[in-house]
Amino acid sequence: MQHIERIALDGIHGKCTVTCRRLGLWLYRISRWLLACIMVLAGVPKLLAPDDFAEVVGAYGLVPDMLVFPAAVVLPLAELLAAFLLIRGKRSGLWLAAALMLLFITVLSYGIWLGLDIDCGCFGPEDIEHKAFSGLRTALARDMLLCLPLLYCFWYTYRFPYTQCGEYP
Repeated sequence: MQHIERIALDGIHGKCTVTCRRLGLWLYRISRWLLACIMVLAGVPKLLAPDDFAEVVGAYGLVPDMLVFPAAVVLPLAELLAAFLLIRGKRSGLWLAAALMLLFITVLSYGIWLGLDIDCGCFGPEDIEHKAFSGLRTALARDMLLCLPLLYCFWYTYRFPYTQCGEYP
């Protein structure tokens, strides 16, 4: 019974009790690992087929031709770096993941605005998701949804800069 009472918020100081913080810490960890897994699942196929991914990058028409291939290599490397930093619990991983999400949301919105009917390239060239759901709109909705765990991680990191378990989120 006492354990259940500890979940309630402390109304006087506006702070969570120990049990509430632990739940928040686990939600933070799960969110971080979810984002990291998605970054790995998205980055590895692109890195394994950089020529194919370069075609997808070029199809958007945002990058000069001479920079398409370097962009097709740097983007998956940035995703993998963000995943590594997220797994390690570094704030820089959150910032890199946020920058990548902002870039992806911007590019997808631009593609939708132009009316492009191309592979989004999210999980590498010719991914199954593109064939099943066809499109930039679905990819944009998914990326917007992925902003929720990202925002929670930012909130938790700055709300509780030092956790009880000795971690620095």
